[in-house]
Amino acid sequence: MKNNKSIIDKLTALWALNESGLGGFLHVFNSPFTGLIVGGVAILLISLIAYYAENKWQSLLKALIIVLVIKMAVSPYSPFAAYISVSFQAVFGAFLFSKFSWKGVTLILLGMVTFLQSALQKLVVLTVIYGTDLWDAIDIYGAWIQSKINLLIDTSTTSVLIALYLFIYGFTGLLAGIFIKSIIEIIANKKEVDFYLDLKGVALKDNKKKVSFKAKVIWVWFITVTVIVLAFTIFGDALFGWKKAIYILLRSFLILIFWYLVLGPLLLKMIRKYLNKKESQYKEDIANAMDLFPYFRQIISFTWKETKHLKGYTRFKYFMANSISNCIHFKTSSE
Repeated sequence: MKNNKSIIDKLTALWALNESGLGGFLHVFNSPFTGLIVGGVAILLISLIAYYAENKWQSLLKALIIVLVIKMAVSPYSPFAAYISVSFQAVFGAFLFSKFSWKGVTLILLGMVTFLQSALQKLVVLTVIYGTDLWDAIDIYGAWIQSKINLLIDTSTTSVLIALYLFIYGFTGLLAGIFIKSIIEIIANKKEVDFYLDLKGVALKDNKKKVSFKAKVIWVWFITVTVIVLAFTIFGDALFGWKKAIYILLRSFLILIFWYLVLGPLLLKMIRKYLNKKESQYKEDIANAMDLFPYFRQIISFTWKETKHLKGYTRFKYFMANSISNCIHFKTSSE
């Protein structure tokens, strides 16, 4: 049990590293599909914590608190929605693994539901900010394109795009569940050999230039509003189109201002107040987890080079499995 506690602590630290965006897996891939990668790695680590834990509820909820506290400390400007997604993944995972047997079906269900939750969350946010006018604008574009190619279908463009979007996320979640099962099988079948690596003078660095989250929001808002306004002004009735465009512009702007200046900060303040109370309870666990960050980054980099003889999907799979295995069995030279 002591050995399992050490493994769970290291898996929690890996999860925190993944969520805080300090490098780790994302440092290697630098992919535009950040959300899918972060979510996939998160449910992989959640599944592994459940695999090694006796009390799955207690272990996962404790790990969740530690991860959120570290996320709050390292990425203080993370949006409220990010905390919701992380919490949903952990709580749903804890529910599944405590109620059902630990099988591939459970992993697939975890992957599909958590990925669909992420997709639906984005759709809800878009609808709240822009209203149904966003979907009306997409339908206008769709109708114009259909008229140009002489294609007429009964289903609206919005319905097709949303269905396709949810299908992609759900199918990706299914594949993630299957992939996670194969990763866990590789890790479980590996001999538990202590992993040592010379890491003298290791320091936690992150030299990548990052665009602030608020800057990204402004650009997304500007582009989306432009697309909606063009739809109503070019393809809609002239006077009604301009009135609709101004309404959408002001509505979305006021909602964003209210969210980022009033509601968002209030909700984050409540979360941080709760996490600050828990921080003292898990102070040692949090410090130990953050101390492991620089070691993990070096181990992941080392493992990537170690698997260079493999190609494509095989390399990716064994890189993931070996990285986690090396991290959870890692010991410093003083241990």
